[in-house]
Amino acid sequence: MSKLFISLLVGAGVCCAAPSKKSDEAFLSMAAEADMTIAHIGKEAEDRGATDKIKDFGKTLVQDHTSDYESLTALASKTGDAIPKGIDRADYRTAATMEHYKGKTFDRAFLANESAEHQKLIHAFKEEAAHGSNPDIKAYATKALPIIEKHLHDAQDLLKQNI
Repeated sequence: MSKLFISLLVGAGVCCAAPSKKSDEAFLSMAAEADMTIAHIGKEAEDRGATDKIKDFGKTLVQDHTSDYESLTALASKTGDAIPKGIDRADYRTAATMEHYKGKTFDRAFLANESAEHQKLIHAFKEEAAHGSNPDIKAYATKALPIIEKHLHDAQDLLKQNI
């Protein structure tokens, strides 16, 4: 490869990007934000879902993402990283938007949101598991991934059922 080509790839972030502590810390922050937001919206579904399937899925999200946030808190303490303790403004807007929906409209919006969010999480967790610099954070990402994939599968199944 020519030096120019390699330079273009590196400059575009395509290859050779060394994992860093900063990227691990950004991953932890993103995961914590996601846990808090998904647990919050899951609680809304648990309380306001039009069907028992939606309420049960919401309850599962609350339990799993609350437990995951607790694991993240312990991991961040071990690694010396700080994670957010509250939902950021953008995530709060997403949660607030959900409050405007009722009945089946809420259920569909909730499932579409969870499907999209869990797809993003799967991508981020796979990246961290494969390319993170901290072995403890990589192990956490690897361990959490099957649960996130199950949530995505469940949300997609419920959407297919045309709830």
